[in-house]
Amino acid sequence: MFVQRFSATRRGARLARRLAAHRLDVWGVPYGSPVSDTVALVVAELAANAVLHGRVPGRDFELRLRCDRTAAVVRVEVADTHMGRPEPRRSGAGPADADGGRGLLLVATVATRWGVDARSGPGKTVWAECGLSGPIP
Repeated sequence: MFVQRFSATRRGARLARRLAAHRLDVWGVPYGSPVSDTVALVVAELAANAVLHGRVPGRDFELRLRCDRTAAVVRVEVADTHMGRPEPRRSGAGPADADGGRGLLLVATVATRWGVDARSGPGKTVWAECGLSGPIP
């Protein structure tokens, strides 16, 4: 398991994505592999949401990664202290050329499953599970 807190800034979100890819590589999931790229995308989207929508001044967000080889899944959890629960934008809702609003649709598309859980203390944890495909050493 990997757990790290990050500042609720764009820099913190970028670092979360980079450290997630590094941790997967340490666990034997190489950089640039489909699993690594999928998990990096999920971390990037969930961390960006924590920074843009879940930010509470003076509070960090937390990234937790678990690689469960028995279940063949990588679980990504991003916790923030904002009480608002994310709602994925429905396909076709809003202007087609909007700059944002598609992050959770991406997560729902590439992850095996995802959801939102309460956490101890204020806020919520948004999680997603990504399948491990192919043999992992």
